[in-house]
Amino acid sequence: MRSLANTVAVVAGATRGAGRGIACMLGEAGATVYCTGRSIAGSPSPIGRPETIDETAQAVCDRGGNGIAVRVDHSDPASVRALFEKIRVDEKGCLDLVVNVMSGDAHLASGMLSGRKPVSFTEYPIEKGLAVQENGVHTHLITAHYAAPLLVDRGGGLIIEVTDGNTLGYNDVGVYYSLSKTSVILLAHLMAEELRSKNVAVVSLTPGWLRSEKMLDGFGVTEENWRDALAETPEFAKSETPYYIGRAVVALASDPDIMDRTGHSLSAGHLAREYGFTDVDGRQPPGYAWGSGDIREGVFRSGRFIDRSDSLISNDDAV
Repeated sequence: MRSLANTVAVVAGATRGAGRGIACMLGEAGATVYCTGRSIAGSPSPIGRPETIDETAQAVCDRGGNGIAVRVDHSDPASVRALFEKIRVDEKGCLDLVVNVMSGDAHLASGMLSGRKPVSFTEYPIEKGLAVQENGVHTHLITAHYAAPLLVDRGGGLIIEVTDGNTLGYNDVGVYYSLSKTSVILLAHLMAEELRSKNVAVVSLTPGWLRSEKMLDGFGVTEENWRDALAETPEFAKSETPYYIGRAVVALASDPDIMDRTGHSLSAGHLAREYGFTDVDGRQPPGYAWGSGDIREGVFRSGRFIDRSDSLISNDDAV
């Protein structure tokens, strides 16, 4: 992986979890990282967690990068437009990488997100179901809408859509969750079709079992003693830190042949084995498909979603 010292990146949804991990690893590679979200010191977002984008920006600086916190509501087009107008002025039009990490998960009941049997979409409040799409899908589209012109004007770049999973299938959390996550995969594929001729690559990317702040809280452990949770949940041994997907983003941003992957649906675990990076503890967790042991990269061919492990296809078959 090359140095990203001359790279200007936006991590949209950098407050915590995968967003913070990605921002930190970009900082470690030397990038300038605009860390955006709604939670700032003294003014948390509606979900009420303590993490802030100010903390993330400082962590980027501590790792050798240039972290810049900008409060943005990515569901508000005017707020997002102002962000990229600021970047156009402050960075003299330079923008290389946009990573969309926003999620609508906060609108789902905690029981649905912990793997217990989901409530049917017909019984779950429709207002909350729609809010999942607004915060987990619309935000991605709004942000890409205003970011893409800067990348095109720059002569090329990369948009990464972070989601949960890399297949177009039903997730056992339920319809609303599944719709938001698969919509982001499809969004990346569709944007890639339009932006390929502009030398802008677009991919979707999933972590595996992420040890986010919320996940650790749910298990009653910290990052320092997370292995204590293995007594009741042995499979948690295959989990990963938020920095793992961060290193996947750095690898993609460093790849001179990134256009070969445009439109693909990727996983951190698959990329770790291909690029040769590890998590910060030296491990190589298997990634999203940890349950089956398969590590796959999804592509589209003739309108059908398949995975790259199919012996009949290769990277060149992605359309």
